[in-house]
Amino acid sequence: MNETTVVIAGLMLLAILFLMAVFAKLFRRAGPHEALIVYGFRGTRVVKGRGTVIFPMVESSRGLSLELMSFDVAPQQDLYTRQGVAVTVEAVAQIKVKSDPESILTAAEQFLTKAPDEREGLIRLVMEGHLRGIIGQLTVEEIVKQPEMVGERMRSTCADDMNKMGLEVISFTIKEVRDKNEYISAMGRPDVARIKRDADVAAAEAERDTAIKRAEAAREAAIAKARADQERVLAETLSLTKQAEAQRDLDIKKAEYDETVKKQRAQADKAYEIQTNVMQQQVRAEEVTIHQVEKEHEVKVQEAEIARRDRELTATVLKQAEFERRRIETLAEAERQRLVAEAEGKAAAIRAQGDAEAEIIFKKGEAEARAMNVKAEAYQQFNQAAIVDKLISSMPEVVKALAAPLANVDRITVVSTGNGDSAGMSKITGDMTKMAAQIPALFETLSGMPLQELFAKVRLIGDPAAKPNGNGSEKSKSAQA
Repeated sequence: MNETTVVIAGLMLLAILFLMAVFAKLFRRAGPHEALIVYGFRGTRVVKGRGTVIFPMVESSRGLSLELMSFDVAPQQDLYTRQGVAVTVEAVAQIKVKSDPESILTAAEQFLTKAPDEREGLIRLVMEGHLRGIIGQLTVEEIVKQPEMVGERMRSTCADDMNKMGLEVISFTIKEVRDKNEYISAMGRPDVARIKRDADVAAAEAERDTAIKRAEAAREAAIAKARADQERVLAETLSLTKQAEAQRDLDIKKAEYDETVKKQRAQADKAYEIQTNVMQQQVRAEEVTIHQVEKEHEVKVQEAEIARRDRELTATVLKQAEFERRRIETLAEAERQRLVAEAEGKAAAIRAQGDAEAEIIFKKGEAEARAMNVKAEAYQQFNQAAIVDKLISSMPEVVKALAAPLANVDRITVVSTGNGDSAGMSKITGDMTKMAAQIPALFETLSGMPLQELFAKVRLIGDPAAKPNGNGSEKSKSAQA
C-alpha cells in the first residue's frame, strides 16, 4: 500500500513538472521596451508589459520595438528658400512608435516585416519631403535665426503622416545650414560693420576722455610737485643747517676725546713696555733654570744608560758562558761515569781503553769551558769595542737594505740634459753615495753617542787590556771615559 502511494505521488509530480515545462514553453512575455503582436485563431491582439500563452500551430507572435529611433535628415539635393537661395540643411530627428494599441497595430501593419534600415529609409524620405516644403516657405534669415520655429513646423507638418504610420516625432533639431554663395556669411556683415563702427566710436570717445583726464591729472601733478619741491628745498636747507651745527659739535667732542685717548694710550704703552721688560727678564731666568735642569736630567739618563748596558752585557754574555761551561762539565762527567760503568762490565783491556776515552772527553769539556770563560772575560774588557764591532758589521746590511728596491728594477731609462756629476748615471750613483753617507748619522741616532767618541774608546792593537778587579772599578772607569 505504501509503495503504491509513493509511485502514484511520483507520477503526479512528474506530470505536474511536464505540464509546467509545456506551459513555460508556450508562455511569452513582452518587456517594457517592446510590444508583442499575437495573431492566430483568436485574431490579432497587442500584448505590452505582460505575458500571454501562445498555442502552437494555431497562433504566432512577433515583437515590435517601442524604443526611440534617432537618425539624420540630410537631403543630398539643395533646398531652395522663399528667396530662391540654395541651402543645405542637416537635421536630427527623434521618432518612436506610439504607445497606444491602435498605433502599435498600425506600425505593425507598416513595418513589422521590414528591416530597421528599410524602416528608417521610408521615414527619412517622408521627413525630407516635408523639410523641403517648409524650407521653401521661409527665408534664409528665418531659417538661420529661428531654428526652433523650423523644428516646430516640422513636428506639426509631419504629425498627420506619422500618425498614419503609427509613429510620433519626439524632436526635430537643425544641426547646420550652409550655402554655396556665401549668403549666410554676407548676411551678418552689416551687423558686424555696425558693431565695429560703434566700437570704434566708443573707443575714440574713451580715448578723448582719457586724454582730457590725463592732461588734468598731469597739471594737478605738476602743481603738487612744484609745491612739494618748494617744501623739500626749505626742509633740506633747515636740515643742512642742523647737520652743520651737529657736525661742528661732533668735531669738538671728537677732538676732546682724541686728546684724552692719546694721553691714556701713551700712559698704557709706557706701562706695557715696562711690564714687558720685566716679563722678558723673568722668562730668561726661567729658561736658564730649565736648561740647567735639562742638562742634569741628560747626565742622569746617560749614567743610567751606561749602567743598564753593563748589566745587560753581564746578564747576556757572562751568565750564558758560565751556564754553558757548567752544562759541558756536567755532560762530560755524566758521559765519563757512563763509560766507566760500562767499562767495568767488560774485560780489563776494554776498561783501560774506556778510562782513556773518558779522560779525553773530560779534558775536551774542560777546555771548552775555559774558552767560554775567556770569551766572557774578553766581552767584559771590550764592551765598547763589541758595540763598535756590532755597528760596523751591521753597516753592509743597512746599505744592502737601502739598495734592495733597485734590485727589483728591470730597466732604468735615463733622460738627462745636465752636465757633469748632476746628470745621467752619475746622478744615480751620487745619490746612492749620499744615502750611504747618512748611515753613520743613523747609527749615532740609534746609539746615542757620536761614532768618533766610540772609536776613540776602542783600544788600539797591541795596547794592554785593563784587567777588571773584583769590585768592578775598571768597568766603571771605562764607562766614565
